Amino acid sequence: MRVFAVDPAVRNTGYAVLEGDVRAPRVLDYGVISIPSREVQSVALASVRSHLYHLMQKWQPDEVAVEGIIYVQSHQTAISMGAARAATLIAAADHGLKIYEYAPRKVKMAVVGKGNASKDQVAFMVRALLKLSETPPADAADALAMAMAHLQSADPLRANLLERRLI
Repeated sequence: MRVFAVDPAVRNTGYAVLEGDVRAPRVLDYGVISIPSREVQSVALASVRSHLYHLMQKWQPDEVAVEGIIYVQSHQTAISMGAARAATLIAAADHGLKIYEYAPRKVKMAVVGKGNASKDQVAFMVRALLKLSETPPADAADALAMAMAHLQSADPLRANLLERRLI
């Protein structure tokens, strides 16, 4: 299986492409789509969608994993995160891909073993588990963790440990 995972944000969207299964995942690509703060939000969202669309076209994933909606105290932050998530969903839908969502706490639990793990802990574990030569940027590490969680949820022996929702 080839999975494309996204940690959506308007300014710094993390993405990752993994292939294989949870026992032998192979990293094909990962990174952060950074949009300058001088860009208005509508242009930034269009750029995020376009970058993701082209990356999905390049890597031809079987499925997409995306971060689920999280609780935030700021309405503005929630709206912004929702818009970035929508840009991700549209890019995947344009390719006709199945989209699965995962709660951030569940992803952290699957990769680190603690649902309240810090971004540094996630990045450290992703580097170790995927045998990367360097620690990925935080947003890319979150996307790599999401991809690993998706592969885990597809494994019949581990599927009941991680709830995945087809959206």
